[in-house]
Amino acid sequence: MHPRDVLLGAQGATGLLPVCDHYCGVEARMVKSLQMQADMTEEFGACVFDVTLDCEDGAPVGGESDHADMVVALANAAQAAPLLIAKGLRRRIGVRVHAVDHAEFAADVRTVVGKAGAALSYLMLPKVESLWDVERAVAAMDAATAPGLLPLPLHVLIESPAAAHRAFEIAAHPRVQSLSFGLMDFVSSHGGAIPASAMGIRPAEDGTLLDQFHHPLVLRAKMDIASACHAYGKVPSHCVVTEFKDKVALQRAARTASRGLGYTRMWSIHPDQIRTIVEAFAPDIQEVALAARIVQEAQRAGWAPISVEGALHDRASYRYFWQVLERAHQTGCVLPLEVLPYFSPVVH
Repeated sequence: MHPRDVLLGAQGATGLLPVCDHYCGVEARMVKSLQMQADMTEEFGACVFDVTLDCEDGAPVGGESDHADMVVALANAAQAAPLLIAKGLRRRIGVRVHAVDHAEFAADVRTVVGKAGAALSYLMLPKVESLWDVERAVAAMDAATAPGLLPLPLHVLIESPAAAHRAFEIAAHPRVQSLSFGLMDFVSSHGGAIPASAMGIRPAEDGTLLDQFHHPLVLRAKMDIASACHAYGKVPSHCVVTEFKDKVALQRAARTASRGLGYTRMWSIHPDQIRTIVEAFAPDIQEVALAARIVQEAQRAGWAPISVEGALHDRASYRYFWQVLERAHQTGCVLPLEVLPYFSPVVH
């Protein structure tokens, strides 16, 4: 059996997502981002970042319908790219629609899901406050899905203290695949009680400023969202870093989100952020080599306990090291030759 089936079982049913989710709302930037995704998918042999086309912040007031039609055309055209099809590679494209209480929500879903459902990997729903919002969105998505297509997963954006409080019940919904943290709206929803510094990243030499990783209310919300996701096998997606020209700050933030807070995915709002996020979420080369050795020896032992370099390992550690290999594959790392057969070139 494949290690994924042996070690993860039902937990692996949700599947892994690329570690970077790149947002764009203007047509020229959408085209550029989709081209960059195609180039990097060919480069790495895997889709290492998602592109989320934005119908919420991207659509001009009064032009929502035309914007949604444009998103549909771009998504459908992108999935028809002959070079990727020839190599068995499929890119991942999502769309952020308006919130369920917005006048354009229903029209967004009918247009995007109805006309481009086969080209999409997920739908992103912003400003979710409760489980009711999720259920309303799922009903609208299912009503718009063409016969014969599988239902789309739903990604949810948590942007308020009330939503963060309900993160566990939202994450438990079977159609929810990922929870994202909306930092800016979360801070502003506190009516000035959280300082503006909590929307940024403090300099490495400043040990006192309450930034997004050190303000207690913001940090608690991040931890609640990550914990809720891991409790139900969903993917926690970290918020944006607005200092997009500061590569060092972005790398530090991505490492903290990944290593310190348990996030396995992060938003990008500028093309220059994508590679930095992918690299920051990638496992270390030494850990990849050790993971390959342990998984191979475990499989030869029929997944019974083994000893490697004087340390005992069993299925608990096998599961961890298999996930290291999956993360390495997701982030375009060079894998040891002996574990390459585990990974299909087809990206779902």
